[in-house]
Amino acid sequence: MREIVESIQGEYRRYKKLADAAIQQLRDEDLSLVGPGEANSVAIVAWHISGNLKSRFTDFLTSDGEKPWRHRDEEFDSRNVTSAELQNKWNDGWDVLFQTLDSLTDDDLHRIVTIRGEQFKAMEALHRSVTHTAYHVGQIVHIAKTIRGADWKTLTIPRGKSEQFNANPKGQRA
Repeated sequence: MREIVESIQGEYRRYKKLADAAIQQLRDEDLSLVGPGEANSVAIVAWHISGNLKSRFTDFLTSDGEKPWRHRDEEFDSRNVTSAELQNKWNDGWDVLFQTLDSLTDDDLHRIVTIRGEQFKAMEALHRSVTHTAYHVGQIVHIAKTIRGADWKTLTIPRGKSEQFNANPKGQRA
C-alpha cells in the first residue's frame, strides 16, 4: 500500500513544479543575484535543496541522512552557474528523492531513520523534509519574483482572479 507515500510524493512534485517554473523565468545572470536583505541567490538555494535531498534520501532507511560526503556549508557559497548547470545539480537531488519514494511503502513509514545521529520515524523525516523543501522553494519563488519585477508570470492564481479560478478549479494536484 502506498497511499500516504504517494500523497507525500505529490506534495514534493507540487513544490518542484513551482520552483522549476520560477527558475525558468530567470536568465543565467539572474541565477546568482542575491535576494533582498542579502538573502541567498536562487543558485545557492537550489544547491542547498539538492544537497539536502541527495544526502537525506541516499540509503534513506539504512544510513544517517547527513552523509559524510555532503559539505553543507559549501552549498551556501556564492556561485555563478548557467541554467544547464543549475538544472543538472537541482535534478541530482530530486532524482534521488523520487527514486527513494518510489521504493517506499506505507509500512516503511514506521521504520526508524537517523538524521545527524537523531532517530525519527520515516514519516517524521519525510514531513520534516517536505516542509524544509517547501520553505526553500518559497525563497526561490520570492527571489525570482523580485528579480523579474513587472515581467513576472504568476505561478498560482493571479490577483483578482480567485472567483474565476474557483468557478473552474484545476491543477490543484501535483
